[in-house]
Amino acid sequence: MIQTRTPAYRILVVDDYEPFRRVVRLVLEIRNDLQIVGEASDGLEAVQKANLLQPDLILLDIDLPTLNGIQVARRLRDLVPRAKVLFLSVESSSDVVREALKMGSGYVYKLHVGSELLPAIETVLGGKQFFGSMLEGNKLTDAQEAKAPRRHEVLFYPEDGVFLDGCTRFVAAALGAGDVAAVVATESHRDSLFHRLKAEGLDVDAEIKHGRYISLDVAKTLSTFMVNDMPDWERFFEVVGGLVSGGAKAGKGERPRVAIWGECGPFLWAEGKVDAAIQLEQFLNRLATIYEFDLLCAYALSSFHGGKDDNVFQSICAEHSVI
Repeated sequence: MIQTRTPAYRILVVDDYEPFRRVVRLVLEIRNDLQIVGEASDGLEAVQKANLLQPDLILLDIDLPTLNGIQVARRLRDLVPRAKVLFLSVESSSDVVREALKMGSGYVYKLHVGSELLPAIETVLGGKQFFGSMLEGNKLTDAQEAKAPRRHEVLFYPEDGVFLDGCTRFVAAALGAGDVAAVVATESHRDSLFHRLKAEGLDVDAEIKHGRYISLDVAKTLSTFMVNDMPDWERFFEVVGGLVSGGAKAGKGERPRVAIWGECGPFLWAEGKVDAAIQLEQFLNRLATIYEFDLLCAYALSSFHGGKDDNVFQSICAEHSVI
């Protein structure tokens, strides 16, 4: 019996920042039915390549040279009428985002590409419009325009390979968007992530030199704000708050922010300090009402054994915005 191969969706990636295009390629590699057929770095080139390649989907930045993304999408309506347009941008102005959604089928904030790009593509290719997490309730409010979105995500992983895949995408997306990535983890995990990022073609040494990639030891970091085996708010605010407020200054773009991959909570949990782990997650949520940042925590599933651990598992989930 001859097996027929499922045809892949043909995708054109348009962004003037090559490291971010590299991040998109990394995310799309997960799916065999998504094929990048071309890339463009400015608006005019995007129009030309879209007309030539006739892709099924165009991943389109807004802030582009020669023609901006909205102008590109307007031209493509006649040139490539069947193609879906999904905007990937750091733009948070309500007027710009509304106009983008008139021209395209969806919008994803660049820092959330690691977690939202694949669901967005599936939604858009399915004929529906995708609203990223920054468009809560499918509406742009004044508060959302004043502040970019923040997320406190948790990843429960079965083995280190899954763990490193998720963290690589998270950190690479932040660096690709011109933001600052801070890693607070064990030495072995920091080393593995460093090599993963370099293997993906990211110039990690340059990011470190410019202060956009910060790598900290989890045990040493915890020791700076723990008192009697519990996190102390004033010390935590000084250390972690200082990391967020100071780190963002090294970012690129108009509104740079910090994305943190942290193992502090999981480290405390592994030591049996359950209450301390939960309180730390609560402190992070409290800090997020003061500063804008994004956070990914990673817990090993093997550390939860059922029974009373189920209640702890639910408590940890409750402190996160995305699981």
